[in-house]
Amino acid sequence: MRQPATEDDEDGGPNVVPPSMPPDAHILLCDDDLELRRLLSTFLRENGYRVTPVGDGREVGRNVAEAGIDLVILDLMLPGTNGLEICRNLRTSSTVPILMLTAKGTETDRIVGLEMGADDYVAKPFSPNELLARVKALLRRSRMGPREETAVTSRTITFDGWRLDTLRRELRNPDGVIIDLSAGEYDLLLTFLEAPNRVLDRDYLIEVARKRTAAGFDRSIDVQVSRLRRKLGESESSESLIKTVRGAGYMLTAEVKRG
Repeated sequence: MRQPATEDDEDGGPNVVPPSMPPDAHILLCDDDLELRRLLSTFLRENGYRVTPVGDGREVGRNVAEAGIDLVILDLMLPGTNGLEICRNLRTSSTVPILMLTAKGTETDRIVGLEMGADDYVAKPFSPNELLARVKALLRRSRMGPREETAVTSRTITFDGWRLDTLRRELRNPDGVIIDLSAGEYDLLLTFLEAPNRVLDRDYLIEVARKRTAAGFDRSIDVQVSRLRRKLGESESSESLIKTVRGAGYMLTAEVKRG
């Protein structure tokens, strides 16, 4: 008879990725629901991730410090120390991305979780594919590095005759005229400028828009890109400064200089 499940073998198999998939990020999954841990661990491993499942919040800090964790999936409603307190404690010593899971889906719960340092929030019940999309977006953002530090240390960014002052959040066209940008348009432009000549997929851009603007994050990213293009004076017949890469995303094609 099989022994009771442990945190290492609770899904009935070794903690390895399928041979057809390359090793990817190491995810710590903390939820007191054993069956959910099994299901999510299996699903994430099938999608190429290493997973360490734990059912006790006291294991989170130790694993993050010692196991090379790239992302934490953390249930809010844990016995004993709850997810909010664990999240707050983690933020005193680590910048690891945190994705919170909870049965509570109210706006207040989401805001409290984010204020405690969580990077994203998914309410139960959820689709595994939705969770996977959020995981991918958080990992992409963390691997691209800190956004704010880049902007502050390089106050002026120039591209194709345009100048962006990141301290004043001021954009000037090649004639020196200030072009008004909404908060969402500014953040979207800065995202492109921080990764010139690289294809940024729609999931990543949606995540940027959702995290960095207070309102309107459910709008299509294609609409936001279209509005930014109009601010940059592009017509549909002109060479696109922000190029659409069919089936992949968008790419800023200009040379970018900082100084």
